[in-house]
Amino acid sequence: MVPTQMFLTHGVGVHKEKLASFEEALRSAGVAYCNLVTVSSILPPNCKIIPRVRGEKLLNPGEITFCVMARSETNERNRLVSASIGVAIPTDRRAYGYLSEHHAHGETDEETGEYTEDLAAQMLATTLGVEFDPNIAWKEREQVFKMAGQIVRTQNITQSAIGKPHRWTTVVAFAVFIPEENIPKRRR
Repeated sequence: MVPTQMFLTHGVGVHKEKLASFEEALRSAGVAYCNLVTVSSILPPNCKIIPRVRGEKLLNPGEITFCVMARSETNERNRLVSASIGVAIPTDRRAYGYLSEHHAHGETDEETGEYTEDLAAQMLATTLGVEFDPNIAWKEREQVFKMAGQIVRTQNITQSAIGKPHRWTTVVAFAVFIPEENIPKRRR
């Protein structure tokens, strides 16, 4: 089973109970009705990233659904939490790419998102043999990766929130894989 489609999504939940906060975050992300199974960080060859709205329509309640998930939570007032998924897509779509996940406290959306994009790109670059200096800033390294011509695109999806008093705050970000049997067959 190699997925050919996936979508990115994120959400936030706030509740007095930790588990209910997580459930609210899943609802916000549009995947609460699935049985989620987390997997590691490979973007399958030729896997198309589709819009969230279309992807949600291709899932069924109770279905085992594979995903890469980032999750962070707090019950501390004013504590900033963030969760992010980074994506690195190779120029040759027949090759596999990378997904990265990161969960943080005290990082903004931009910081967490850049970190996950950078991490995914670094993992892909090392498998492709692209030489780079890990000590330079992401924006400079991004240009090196793209000029090498082997990484066509990077992106991220990130959710952050600030903790509320006497409540749990949970943030999630996902790359959700669509089961092949759920994808409509094209008419000829």
